[in-house]
Amino acid sequence: MRRIAISVAASTMTLSLAACGALGAASGSEASPTKGDDITVGVLMPEETNTRYEEFDYPIIKAKVEELTDKKGKTVYANGKADAKKQASQMQTMIDDKVDVILLDAVDSHAIASTVQKAKDAGIPVIAYDRLAEGPIDAYVSFDNELVGEVQGRSLIESLGSGIDTSDKIVMINGSPSDPNAGQFKAGAMSELNGKVTIAKTYDVDGWSPETAASDMTKAVAAIGKGNIAAVYSANDAMAGAAIKAMEDAGMTEIPPITGQDAELSAVQRIVAGEQYMSVYKPYPGEAEAAAEMAVMKIQGKSIQFDALATDSVDSPTNKDIPAQLVQVVALTKANIKSTVVKDGIYSVKDICTAAYESACQAAGLK
Repeated sequence: MRRIAISVAASTMTLSLAACGALGAASGSEASPTKGDDITVGVLMPEETNTRYEEFDYPIIKAKVEELTDKKGKTVYANGKADAKKQASQMQTMIDDKVDVILLDAVDSHAIASTVQKAKDAGIPVIAYDRLAEGPIDAYVSFDNELVGEVQGRSLIESLGSGIDTSDKIVMINGSPSDPNAGQFKAGAMSELNGKVTIAKTYDVDGWSPETAASDMTKAVAAIGKGNIAAVYSANDAMAGAAIKAMEDAGMTEIPPITGQDAELSAVQRIVAGEQYMSVYKPYPGEAEAAAEMAVMKIQGKSIQFDALATDSVDSPTNKDIPAQLVQVVALTKANIKSTVVKDGIYSVKDICTAAYESACQAAGLK
């Protein structure tokens, strides 16, 4: 059994995703064993800056719920738009409307805990999606978040080549302090960067705001100097794009290697063009379908199927031994675009290779 403590500090996650058994009863609400296919799944996503939630996660969850319930089950959807109070109100509405189960991707994992408790009191299971919320969560589906950071950090080191020196200056643009995943990404990255380079400036960006990331990058360039930044660690693609623009606006003619995460289309295009070094591709279909399966199995009382999906275990600051499924991630570079996002149907070559990127696509073998 694999067990992981989730916190904003370094966790004890290993690189292996192998598991060796199934969990017993979940820590939260008990599902009704008599519930049939006529179920309602509430889906709460955290924000719209990252395009994945609207374009991939929710549509995949919706389709999978319909498939698993012979099209008798339905989903109701709300996006918190990076506002924790708004999301709490959206979740309360779902509780009042008596949905059968809630998939929650929390804006603020701590602030939502009392609303998670209200769902439990109402007999509604809550499955944390992508981010581990506090409170009596029944299960958790996400990627191996510390591994994400390790992949980013390792890729950044590789980008510097054999001439890497401990005096090479790195700028770190981390995710939001209210997002528990951000701390894990950072911890994973630091496990690869520590002792190999100098972290000259580091920023934690509230709400994953690209505007704040751009401002922070501008400050870093002024403090370190245009020609003295060897590489930039950006926790996600939206902030990477903003940081690149900030460096260009600051007069940097050569943009250093920069990381990302989420394989957004604009980031894939930047990778093809050589403007962004890499992103982390997280196979959204696997995560979203697993979450939909967990939700349906939980509310239908199919404990054997549920346990088979939840072969990992995590701890939150408030609860222990939460059944979990953690999905693998891939370092996305120019070399494997075709075998990852294109092969998986996330984007077509036509999507990526617009007129502005035609020559870069040809050079990358995408045409």
